[in-house]
Amino acid sequence: MLKLRHQKISIPIIYYTLSLLSGIFMGTTVAPIGAWFLAWVSLATLWILLIKITLKTDKNYPSAPVLGFIWGIGYHGVALSWITGIHPMDWLGVPWLPSLTITLFCWAFISLWGGIFVSVWAALMVRLDRGNPYLRVLIGTTLWCSLESLWSAGPLWWSSLAYTQSPYNLVILHLGQLSGSNTVTAVIVAFNGFIAEYLTQRREDAKEERKPHPKTSVSSVPLWFVNSHLILATTLLITSHFIGLILYSNPLNLTPNTALKIGIIQGNIPNKIKVLPQGFHLAMTAYTQGYLNLTNQGVQAVLTPESSIPIFARDLPQTPLLAAIRERGVIAWIGAFGEQGSSYTNSLFTVINNGEITSRYDKSKLVPLGEYIPFENILGGIVQRLSPLEAHQVPGQVNQIFDTPFGKVIIGICYESAFTENFRYQAAMGGQFILSSSNDAHYTPAMANQHHAQDIMRAIETDKWAVRATNTGYSAFINPHGETLWKSGYNTYETHAETIYPRQTQTLYVRWGDWLMIVLLILGFLGWVFL
Repeated sequence: MLKLRHQKISIPIIYYTLSLLSGIFMGTTVAPIGAWFLAWVSLATLWILLIKITLKTDKNYPSAPVLGFIWGIGYHGVALSWITGIHPMDWLGVPWLPSLTITLFCWAFISLWGGIFVSVWAALMVRLDRGNPYLRVLIGTTLWCSLESLWSAGPLWWSSLAYTQSPYNLVILHLGQLSGSNTVTAVIVAFNGFIAEYLTQRREDAKEERKPHPKTSVSSVPLWFVNSHLILATTLLITSHFIGLILYSNPLNLTPNTALKIGIIQGNIPNKIKVLPQGFHLAMTAYTQGYLNLTNQGVQAVLTPESSIPIFARDLPQTPLLAAIRERGVIAWIGAFGEQGSSYTNSLFTVINNGEITSRYDKSKLVPLGEYIPFENILGGIVQRLSPLEAHQVPGQVNQIFDTPFGKVIIGICYESAFTENFRYQAAMGGQFILSSSNDAHYTPAMANQHHAQDIMRAIETDKWAVRATNTGYSAFINPHGETLWKSGYNTYETHAETIYPRQTQTLYVRWGDWLMIVLLILGFLGWVFL
């Protein structure tokens, strides 16, 4: 009796532990560890546990949503642990203890938010299960991709399963040219599903073999059926990488008449002093001197990081940097603040040879707590405002178009790198290359590497060259195949120039959007109804 009770109690604990560990393994696929290959098996454990739940009627077995929730916390808690780098927030005037409280709250919230994602997936998996392994893989893949699309449409998104492969597996990332990051996610989920189904069936088959059978009896499950899951997994892995390799092998056609030499300046201005007079003076010196050095190298344009000059655009004409632009006549894209009524925007401005501002892009995806307070009517009196200015920061309009003397350009300011649809729209409207302007100084090197990985995916999906300028690193130049041509050091002042080649090509994803999601939904619905 005691033994039976002990077994019943231990079952949920074992399930919870396995779920947490597999989620943690998935979290190690990205920087700083970068064990990207674990993404191809880390979801299989949770999948197997969910299958076991559907086969049991014992109430002592844990619920699917709880297992999914624990897995999601393990994944997002590890992958996004760089959020703890915002402490201490003295650069925003927040005392040490409140800073620690806010930091822990942010880490807990994004981990729980990721846990809810997987919890919903697990609950729907069990609810829609019809006992057919092939249908289960189709439904599981469809649900995961659908939820990623739903989550990425909100204000808080970063850790798609697809980015576990960046920057390590450039071949599979080229599937993003077909239907965006969901294409890569679908392959990862489906492969994990087939492996889980194979291992589950092998275990069930082994149980049947251990049972006493009459000499004339045969196994109820044909061997080909058991092995078919492994065959499908292997076929999917090889086929997806083969298609990615074909796309990866397409020549870039570097035509000299389209060449554009661009310089970047990594100012390395600590956030702690950035908005103080000392920081402003350092910024003026760093970016003005960097601009002059780059123009001496014959660049045709210069990109600066996000809010590199922390003043309103109306005050830029009185700065030494604008005087240098008027003197040298080389275009610059300057990160500064724009005005919108009584509020302000985090913006990137095109400044042409005479010092005139001709175009402006306003950051549309703001960082919760860092740039705005969610539910401010409720939390505004509890969490002090973290804005570096007295006014409120507001997001820019969606679907902006950024015109420059070199044609339309795709812009991403910091956090926007995670939102693929923003880049797809600008590419569809004629954007010929990507400018990514960021400031990751208040996080850890792991975050900077993950941010770089996001921009690699955006470059591949849109088939465009990407130029990254950050405050403290990592700045970089990336070609349309996701290859990093140059990458800066971390916490260093640097200037660098590279030649890129604006492209008017449009991938299938840019033209049609995430069409695979629609196909999966149709197939999943038909399969669930008829099977």
